[in-house]
Amino acid sequence: MAQPEASCSSEQARAAAARELLLAALEELSQEQLKRFRHKLRGAPQDGRSIPWGRLEQADAVDLAEQLTHFYGPEPALEVARKTLKRADIRDVAAQLKEQRLQRLGPSSSALLSVSEYKKTYREHVLRQHAKVKERNARSVKITKRFTKLLIAPESAALAPEALGPAEAPEPERARRSDTHTFNRLFGHDEEGQRPLTVVLQGPAGIGKTMAAKKILYDWAAGKLYHGQVDFAFFLPCAELLERPDACSLADLVLEQCPDRSAPVRQMLASSERLLFILDGADELPAAASDPAEAAAGITDPFEAAGAARVLGSLLSKALLPQARLLVTSRPAAPGRLQGRLRSPQCAEVRGFSDRDKKKYFYKFFQDEWRAERAYRFVKENETLFELCFVPFVCWIVCTVLRQQLELGQDLARASKTTTSVYLLFVVSFLSSGPTADRPQVQGELRRLCRLAREGALGRRAQFAERDLERLQLSGSKVQTLFLVKKELPGVLQTEVAYQFIDQSFQQFFAALSYLLEEAGPAAPAGGVGELLRGDLPLTTRFLFGLLSAERVRDIQCHFGCVVSERVKQDVLRWVQDQCQGQGRAPAAPPAAEESQELKDTEGSMEAEAEEEVKVEVEVEEEEEEEEEEANFQLELLYCLHESQEAAFVRQALRALPELVLERWSFSHMDLAVLSYCMRCCPTGQTLRLVGCALPAPLKKKKKSLIKRLQNSLSGTPSQATAGKPQASSLRPLCEALTDQQCGLTSLTLSRCKLSDSACRDLAQALKAAPALTELCLLHNGLSQAGLRALSEGLVWPGSRVQTLSLSSVELSEQSLEELQAVRTARPGLVITHSALDSQPAPPKGLSTSL
Repeated sequence: MAQPEASCSSEQARAAAARELLLAALEELSQEQLKRFRHKLRGAPQDGRSIPWGRLEQADAVDLAEQLTHFYGPEPALEVARKTLKRADIRDVAAQLKEQRLQRLGPSSSALLSVSEYKKTYREHVLRQHAKVKERNARSVKITKRFTKLLIAPESAALAPEALGPAEAPEPERARRSDTHTFNRLFGHDEEGQRPLTVVLQGPAGIGKTMAAKKILYDWAAGKLYHGQVDFAFFLPCAELLERPDACSLADLVLEQCPDRSAPVRQMLASSERLLFILDGADELPAAASDPAEAAAGITDPFEAAGAARVLGSLLSKALLPQARLLVTSRPAAPGRLQGRLRSPQCAEVRGFSDRDKKKYFYKFFQDEWRAERAYRFVKENETLFELCFVPFVCWIVCTVLRQQLELGQDLARASKTTTSVYLLFVVSFLSSGPTADRPQVQGELRRLCRLAREGALGRRAQFAERDLERLQLSGSKVQTLFLVKKELPGVLQTEVAYQFIDQSFQQFFAALSYLLEEAGPAAPAGGVGELLRGDLPLTTRFLFGLLSAERVRDIQCHFGCVVSERVKQDVLRWVQDQCQGQGRAPAAPPAAEESQELKDTEGSMEAEAEEEVKVEVEVEEEEEEEEEEANFQLELLYCLHESQEAAFVRQALRALPELVLERWSFSHMDLAVLSYCMRCCPTGQTLRLVGCALPAPLKKKKKSLIKRLQNSLSGTPSQATAGKPQASSLRPLCEALTDQQCGLTSLTLSRCKLSDSACRDLAQALKAAPALTELCLLHNGLSQAGLRALSEGLVWPGSRVQTLSLSSVELSEQSLEELQAVRTARPGLVITHSALDSQPAPPKGLSTSL
């Protein structure tokens, strides 16, 4: 047997030789033979896949060679062509092709690899492909050097509406840093010994979900994760796949990630329990169909071609490869959209950088100790900016701006309070860095870039063709170099070029900015700002609110040389008012009425309850869906108002929402910070009701170093533990907001929220100084004696103006009831409602006096 030529030893040389052999064989065919070849190629799919007839019908020899090579890979295409020639009864050319292939390339090897042999080939390919990641400025860096560990926490269990809960709820599992141990735990056994097949990583835009997902893929390929459990792992970027115009199968998507077209795809997919699919950005998928028949029409065959949305949706819903493992990344607001698809998901929250990891990121970014330390110290001294840096993308923006200022010898003096202000700072720094004479040109380019971003956001497009840039005169511009990255996509006959923003959040930022820059110009959006607000684009909407603050508007007018119309803010405020009216709900029954109604309900007959059971269940399900949608809207509105950082605007907007109700919501610390800011600015008469909400575990302060503790112990300085200082609860930010003199909150309800003793202590402090609070409702809570004692002290404080305390369905001990009677005695005008209180005898005089 002839040995392959030495020149064909490399993979590139073998591929080139295979193309030459294929083209030479096809060019020998007559027109009639080519016609037979095309028809036989169409009618005999290889491994369940075939080239679409539209690409074959008019193809000549050159086109056919290109199609075969692209679809199957250079060497496998030779075998496909040989078999097709035999079926087309062109046996002489088939035999000639076989002989020439053997002479030039030797016996086929990669095409005959088994799954076990291919595993090593594929892992090595993944390591090469993902060893480096592109920075937002298109600079490639090693993933092992740039990846900084993130905090990942399991999702807090939702509170059951019926449960009163103990006074001190067990502390949820703490957030862990994203090392290989944490990543391995994602698919670990639960309390019942079951392994989840779907894990959802939730987190806001820019928090690092995609980078974490890529690191998981890289660590798997390096043999550090899921050893002996996962044979193949695939990364599926949902946003990019949804923009594909042609139909594809899951097998096609898998094959595209393999190093060549000879991958044993059918055998790989046959063992689906040993596969991991990483679906990045699954919140981009359209909502699940509400029609059961339509929802059931999922794909079950991995070789069936369909639209990307249908293929990915079938994978998510487990209609396709139900035993495969799924790792899904999604924004926090999107699980509601994904809820109808996912099957028993295990959720985890990506919380971004810890304070220690922020510092590590700065040192990795600058790679110069002096600059890294100077930049880090500057940010650390700016408390608000330092807090914002828990989001990795915000941290990157801050570092990029500071590096530029350090290189230019500028003073690090700018302050930023919101995500919007950080993004605007980045753009302003870019504008300020060039020559003054070039500024008008760059301003014009940025306006056109904003227009491109707006068109993409409204059209749900993240990728743009060369012609889009040419139409807006952006090709070769400075803004293209900085804010857009070039991608090469496989085309039918040749590689296609597409552009996308360095990060999707930048596209959303520029889309929002376009409404302020072009509101009154010739390129003003036809539908006005309303088209954005109606478009279900939450991050873009947040940026819009942030840009409308008076401080941001001044920055825009100064650096873009334009006048921002006041009409934009008025239109946004009008939209808020319209949305709040649409979200309106009947006022909640007062606590006493609620308790009375509960007593009446128990008097109904068992027979009547049984007859109504089915009807009630349906109504409850519908109400829960409506309440979840309403809670999503109200919390998202609060995030938008928080981004504005303008108290007067927040107060005016909340007048349209006098009763703010959040039910069955698992709060993060950021959620509570946003809620607290808005309550600090709320108008007089505001009502807040939190029902069945899970509160996060309190943030623990860092432990002092051993040296500090020894110094304290030698000097006699009491530590925090020995001083007996009570720990703050997660409710403290909200309680502190209630004491602000601008806070107009008059009624606060905390129902089924499992209030701890520390939460009661913080509430007590708020009761002493809240300027407007007159009603406190603590329904269906398990309050300990210590917690109630703290609340009692706050209620009798001379500065309290609280007039009503409702404790319906709260279990109280005899001693607690005595304390409440003592509170009544100390404050005769205070109305306390509890079913057992009226029958309670008067408290001892000593107890009243002590209070």
